[in-house]
Amino acid sequence: MKYIQTSLLFIPLVSFSLFSALSWADTPAQGARELSISGAGSSDKEFNDNAFAMEVSYGYYLSPATTFGVRQLASVTDSEGNNSNWNGATRFFYDYHLGQENLRPYLGINIGYLYGESVEDTFIAGPELGLKYYVLQSTFVVGQLEYQVLFEDTSDANDRFDDGAYIYSIGMGYNF
Repeated sequence: MKYIQTSLLFIPLVSFSLFSALSWADTPAQGARELSISGAGSSDKEFNDNAFAMEVSYGYYLSPATTFGVRQLASVTDSEGNNSNWNGATRFFYDYHLGQENLRPYLGINIGYLYGESVEDTFIAGPELGLKYYVLQSTFVVGQLEYQVLFEDTSDANDRFDDGAYIYSIGMGYNF
């Protein structure tokens, strides 16, 4: 009977230890890199008007809390009776991560260039915020919201701040 009681106490302790070891992410160290991919799509109910976007992000940890990197967005729209239109955006970013647990919110800034067939080629910049949730030690789900200001020169950026656009994404990433 004593063996059974000891076993019953031992099982929850071992389970808790294993769960804790698997659930808490290591904070990426200085010099670590990260790669993430995000996507989005939409269609009308007849699938006549369709849009799809995909983004790849590569970052380098300058410290355990700060990341510098580049993001590449590619999107296509396809409407019945019209040609498909391709657009892209290339942005450099700097993010500051808060916390050291599974859930890591971050704040940042980005600057880049928007180009394509259905947009006017222009510079873009703005703040961003996001949330990474580590599902494994180095693998995370990421959600991000950006406010992008479109501008041709620095004086134009000030004038057009109120006319920006919200860009949001969800994806998966990996630290290595």
